Amino acid sequence: MPNKQYQPTWDAVLALADGTIFRGKGFGAATEAAGEVVFTTSMTGYQEVCTDPSFRGQIVCMTYPLIGNYGVNAEDNQSRQPWISGLVVREHATQPSNWRSISTIDTYLKDAGVPGISDIDTRALTRHIRAVGDLRAVIIHNATELTDDDIIARAKAAPLPGDRNVVTEVQMTEESTWGDNNTGPSVVVLDCGVKQNIIDSLTSRGARVRVLPYGTPYSRISELDPDGVIVSPGPGDPANLDDGLDVVRNLIADRRPYFGICLGHQLLARAIGAQTDKLKFGHRGGNQPVIDHRNGRVTMTAQNHSFQVSADSIPEQDGWQVALRNLNDGSIEGLTHTDIPVLSVQFHPEAAPGPADNGVLFDEFVALISKKSSQGVTAGA
Repeated sequence: MPNKQYQPTWDAVLALADGTIFRGKGFGAATEAAGEVVFTTSMTGYQEVCTDPSFRGQIVCMTYPLIGNYGVNAEDNQSRQPWISGLVVREHATQPSNWRSISTIDTYLKDAGVPGISDIDTRALTRHIRAVGDLRAVIIHNATELTDDDIIARAKAAPLPGDRNVVTEVQMTEESTWGDNNTGPSVVVLDCGVKQNIIDSLTSRGARVRVLPYGTPYSRISELDPDGVIVSPGPGDPANLDDGLDVVRNLIADRRPYFGICLGHQLLARAIGAQTDKLKFGHRGGNQPVIDHRNGRVTMTAQNHSFQVSADSIPEQDGWQVALRNLNDGSIEGLTHTDIPVLSVQFHPEAAPGPADNGVLFDEFVALISKKSSQGVTAGA
């Protein structure tokens, strides 16, 4: 019989900085990805995951085994482009079925220049991350000729989003307005990596929204004189964002209704003197249970963050209160104040993807604005 050259069943690798290597099949863009490998438990919403700016600099493992089965479309993007460094799946659907679908996840990632790897034991990868924590990692296509030592060396050199200010990489550089014809409250959103559904959640409640880059001087916000301000979610380590904390402090001092979401929650904490620290493997997905101590209500939340507010550092003597906690690990999920119209949450009430249990928090924010308006309190009072 003629000799047949051996053809490996894999052509791509996912390598972690601790020396762990997973071999699989490349899809998406035929390029290399480097970043922090994390996992999300979201069962659907892979397109929203790809375009969530909070994933900037991360290689995302989808724990649900089949990804791409309903395709991609033009409506589900949460920002102007995919921000993930790479995508890890057990299987990706090559023939999606949905009336809204216009393409496959494979083509979508190719067009965005994002590599993926499939045929990976995503359960084993997730269990490994849970055991050792988020790690530097690489995805390499056409990797059959590379040695393990070379692959691991590339993984060890991968950058982490916490090593730099990634907010400046994802935020809008110009102001934009939404809901111009609405007659409700005026809201400024400081963009650290805002998702479209945050804007939609506000405009659907009648708000007139102006989006400004995070770090916009407070003088500009005062000039606009909004009824309330939201600081959006975003990627990276909140300790890298000293610039702009004075804006948060001025918002508090002026008693302007404030809603901090995810990174905006962490920046509020830093502005009042609290500390943040990194979680072992973060909270990502749509099944995190949170209790609201103000009313005893438990909801399922959508989350995407690596850092948390340190519970021991909250200045409770100054009126700050822990309003919400994660029922899995007890971490802080939200802050309020006994007197100042402030609300912050660690999770994503706008979901997309995830459960819609917490859309009511946008109603609470609008109610804070209405209450302050009815009291006739002036800024700086």
